[in-house]
Amino acid sequence: MGKVRKSHPVGRTGQTGTSSGQPGEDATLDYVALSAYVQRFSQAKVLVIGDLILDHYVWGRVSRISPEAPVPVVHVESESLKLGGAANVFNNILALGGQADICGVIGADESGRLLLKELGGRRQGRGGVVIDQSRPTTRKSRVVAHNQQIVRYDVERRTELSALLQRRILRYVESRLKELSCLVVSDYAKGVVTASLMTELTRLAGQRKIPIVVDPKVEHFSYYKGVTVITPNHLEATQAAGVQGEDDKAITKAGTILRQRLGCQTVLVTRGERGMSVYQAHGDHWHIPTRARQVFDVTGAGDTVVGTLALALSTGASMRDAAVLANQAAGVVVGMIGTATVTAAQLTDALGQH
Repeated sequence: MGKVRKSHPVGRTGQTGTSSGQPGEDATLDYVALSAYVQRFSQAKVLVIGDLILDHYVWGRVSRISPEAPVPVVHVESESLKLGGAANVFNNILALGGQADICGVIGADESGRLLLKELGGRRQGRGGVVIDQSRPTTRKSRVVAHNQQIVRYDVERRTELSALLQRRILRYVESRLKELSCLVVSDYAKGVVTASLMTELTRLAGQRKIPIVVDPKVEHFSYYKGVTVITPNHLEATQAAGVQGEDDKAITKAGTILRQRLGCQTVLVTRGERGMSVYQAHGDHWHIPTRARQVFDVTGAGDTVVGTLALALSTGASMRDAAVLANQAAGVVVGMIGTATVTAAQLTDALGQH
């Protein structure tokens, strides 16, 4: 199956959202048009490139303080593992019904074996995940008691991948390009995403006219020149742009600076309970209010945004419509407890309620 991006080119203004340069309330959502994109998610083929993380949770309860030090003693009741980082973006795309593959690095260790087990047979290819003998698999362990995180401890090495491993990843990307509808870069600054890797990814995607969606890290903003869209949160955007403040004026200034500096088509700033603000060329920008009714857990919402954007752009949505769909998906996922994915059916239901 080839690419499915057939209707609107990336960046074309759609019919949802508010007028350019006039942040405010959403217009009535075009349920039929937006739902049609969601129905075509299954045709999209997305490759996620980035830092693979194994999220480890230790669940328990506290009834006393240690006599050895003023710290709580956690009686462990259970443990669980979840896909994190780029692997969670991959998982979000699959949950929404899209086809996905993944590129990243693991160590030659037990955590790497467990991460591959969590990925299971869902990967389309096997060559995108490379093993680095010199580093551990990135693992974040959280101890949670009575629904309160007590402590988090990380095992990681943040140095850049060797040139050899970068070339292996790029060769894999190149081998898959003909069948892809979008590339996603999920950057957690653990060593996979480098300046040279981004330069090559942007060149390869440009040759095929494939959009690149980037979930960025502040320290790597200079790497993302020429991509289709980056999705910083409001703190990342203002910090990267050197702007003070968190109000509409500050966010607009930051979004405009970043778009001009990077030469990307779109900067989409996620703003939590304030929704999203989107910035494009020629001063074109708009605001999308949040769609969450209740917020229980924001964990993974950014990964949901990135995954939904990639699928929507793959199926021909304009950037405006893609952003509205991403906002709707984020509104669903933050209303759940203990989950970080949303299904296509849940997203369609949410569209029908507005």
